Amino acid sequence: MAITSANQLELLQTAEAVAREKMIDPALVVEAMEESLARAAKSRYGAEMDIRVNIDRKTGRARFTRVRTVVADDELENYQAEMTVEQAKQYLDDPKVGDVYAEEVPPVELGRIAAQSAKQVILQKVREAERDRQYEEFKDRAGTIINATVKREEYGNIVVELPGAGEAVLRRNEKIGREAYRPGDRIRCYVKDVRREVRGPQIFLSRTAPEFMAELFKMEVPEIYEGIIEIKAVARDPGSRAKIAVISYDNSIDPVGACVGMRGSRVQAVVGELQGEKIDIIPWNEDMPTFLVNALQPAEVSKVVFDEEAERIEVVVPEEQLSLAIGRRGQNVRLASQLTGLDIDIMTEEQESKRRQAEFETRTKLFMDTLDLDEFFAQLLVSEGFTNLDEVAYVDQDELLVIDGVDSDTAAELQARARDYIDAQNKAALERARELGVEDSLIGFPGLSPQMVEALAKDGVKTLEDFATCADWELAGGWTTQNGERVKDDGVLEPFDVSLEEAQELVMTARVALGWVDPDELAAEEAAAAAENDEEEV
Repeated sequence: MAITSANQLELLQTAEAVAREKMIDPALVVEAMEESLARAAKSRYGAEMDIRVNIDRKTGRARFTRVRTVVADDELENYQAEMTVEQAKQYLDDPKVGDVYAEEVPPVELGRIAAQSAKQVILQKVREAERDRQYEEFKDRAGTIINATVKREEYGNIVVELPGAGEAVLRRNEKIGREAYRPGDRIRCYVKDVRREVRGPQIFLSRTAPEFMAELFKMEVPEIYEGIIEIKAVARDPGSRAKIAVISYDNSIDPVGACVGMRGSRVQAVVGELQGEKIDIIPWNEDMPTFLVNALQPAEVSKVVFDEEAERIEVVVPEEQLSLAIGRRGQNVRLASQLTGLDIDIMTEEQESKRRQAEFETRTKLFMDTLDLDEFFAQLLVSEGFTNLDEVAYVDQDELLVIDGVDSDTAAELQARARDYIDAQNKAALERARELGVEDSLIGFPGLSPQMVEALAKDGVKTLEDFATCADWELAGGWTTQNGERVKDDGVLEPFDVSLEEAQELVMTARVALGWVDPDELAAEEAAAAAENDEEEV
């Protein structure tokens, strides 16, 4: 096959036809043809030559040129594609390094093998252009719902055909329950992810994602689409039950009622799409305990205790409401936990009463043993809210005088006993810490009690340098997520109620004292962070 006037226009016609079929830019097809012809020409003239082909976009004429680049004498490696400045003087006026000299060469005759190779190059380029078009078309559609047609099933995964965009995959674990589809069925899915991979763009779909339900409600509820109502959180047990939290920014519109619709028409449309999945629509509340009470519906809650630092919440319910609050196989409390992002402990009123009684008895015994008090007097202290010896020892004496039967002399005696006991404990803790090899630099570090120093020593932290290398969570404890579940990390100083912020401050103070951190730079960073927070609040 020779590139002659007889088939010059044929090149452009072929490019147009391929571009229309694959829905890509005709210029990309022409560029692929130029590259394939250049590759074929190199096989004819020599692989070392830099042969380039340019196809006229109007006439279809293919122009073959040999390009040589001017290089320095000591850099000349390829005599076919490069030449020195001296050699270039016969072709160029005042040549310089980097100049290019191009000369036209005769078109090549494409044999069968060369023609086949050229065809493969064109097909490869067209496939790459098609993949780029598909990726560009769908990369911005991640997070939306699309309608597709089932093409085939492969090992439980559903391959669907997208309108004008190739294929996408609905994985087995992204289907609802035991959904089954046959080729040709229409299916509605959520575009979960779009990735650019070597084999082309991979479009992954889902019908179990919480976002799928949120998008369905957006389609059914105009107020959500318009931004009057916002979906704040979604939790799903796909195909079985779900909870969705909504808030209205218009006081005249009930968010729950708007999502339910007239006679349940709106929510039923979503339920029908989700294979009968039961949906609880819950009003969102900024107050987390109030929101949790709503999230545990239909169970009634008697009391909520929220530990904000640990992101845990204790819920007390009447005995007859326990099974309803937990739900079948723990479904209700699990969905409420997903919705709020908190770990939830549910107990009955009787269980809570027993726990509080046990705490009362433990504190009573503490005061009896340490302050040499009778049971009645110790119970009076606990009843007034005293929980430990430090509170008794260092509280303002007036707070002790409000207890029945306690005068100033009795209060002074109570505080003296508490301080004596604490001093003895501190002395014993310091002796044990020194026996473990703790240095004075750590013992005298402000903010650490003798008991804390002893606990650190038992954990191998014996010098100020050791302490300065500790992470805040190693001291205060914390929570990490493993396999989707929150796991407790115990901290060395956690028994002493050291918060994460306090641990951060202690470690940073130690680093400053050791000269590891410049206090001026630290102050500047803190000021910058405070200013940034102020801007965000504004």
